[in-house]
Amino acid sequence: MSKFPASIPGWFLLLILHCMMVDADGAESERKLLYVAEPGVRDLLEYGGHGILVFDMDHGHKFVRRIAMGGLDAKGKPLNVKGICANAATQRLYVSTTKALMCLDLLTDKLLWEKSYEGGCDRMSISPDGKIIYLPSLEGDHWHVVDATSGEVLKKIVLKSAAHNTIYGLDGAHAYLAGRKSPLLAVVDAQTREVSTKVGPFGNVIRPFTVNGAQTLCFVNVDELLGFEIGDLKTGKVLHRVEVQNFSYKKGAEKRHGCPSHGIGLTPDEKEIWLTDAANSRLHIFDATVMLPKQIASIVLRDQPGWVTFSIDGKYAYPSTGEVIDTKTRKIILGLKDEEGRAVQSEKLLEIDFAGKEPVRVGDQFGLGRKSK
Repeated sequence: MSKFPASIPGWFLLLILHCMMVDADGAESERKLLYVAEPGVRDLLEYGGHGILVFDMDHGHKFVRRIAMGGLDAKGKPLNVKGICANAATQRLYVSTTKALMCLDLLTDKLLWEKSYEGGCDRMSISPDGKIIYLPSLEGDHWHVVDATSGEVLKKIVLKSAAHNTIYGLDGAHAYLAGRKSPLLAVVDAQTREVSTKVGPFGNVIRPFTVNGAQTLCFVNVDELLGFEIGDLKTGKVLHRVEVQNFSYKKGAEKRHGCPSHGIGLTPDEKEIWLTDAANSRLHIFDATVMLPKQIASIVLRDQPGWVTFSIDGKYAYPSTGEVIDTKTRKIILGLKDEEGRAVQSEKLLEIDFAGKEPVRVGDQFGLGRKSK
């Protein structure tokens, strides 16, 4: 039964509902939404199907809607999603597959364009102003510097390192390019779009990595290491190697990616490092306030993780296995489920916050530190 008398005009009811969404200062209340791109674990559709799944972070991560997108091969089969990024100012969301980059409108959910690139696509990153995307080829020789509005290629950066994971620093000054077959992390000056320095060599080829907010340190997964290494982004030197204690690793025990730790993130306050352990289906947590970082806790997951990231405020951790974890208590709150009740998994997800219909801030697929000093 309606709460309002039938005699009240419809326009007045809409006005009341609008006012209910406005806070005391006159600003529309904010909504925190989690955007999860699928298929986000290889091209496996059993972990959430195909499309972008949206979850309401403020209301128990309840499923909100599924956004249709492109990303199909010539036979109509969904391709593996490789990366996701967004920008609030330009109101755009980007998803890459092995073949193409897609641009969607955050206001309408409509696909604006889908473009293929020489050598395919991998995990990209966008500049803070939303104008430039560094798009790696699919483990090829080069990265494309792409105009985020049109998708036009502005430059090709050739490193011959098997282009893979890519991070654009939060201050917009540098981009960090890691190749699947190189132990060196390339640092690119965003103004000149030239490599200014390289960090390493690390103990093996670089896999996922993250950087702190001040962009002085990088935390790097490498092949065959259950743990991570730490590099100095200013001097280019490798500082430390940190191995997980009290857990063994047998080569080949991981189902995917070919290395035991494929995923690492800093909590936004940079007090902790969260590390994936596929071989033991766990996350390991390290105290990052000390050097060397100290292993302090482990969390059992429902499957083998291949990624981890965080909500913007650091309240939640999101491993690729689909659990939502309270970072303070380190307890699993729930597991993400789609509209059909399937357990959702994805290595490509981020938070987008809205005030009314307008996006106001975005998170990142990488667990980046957010302290500027």
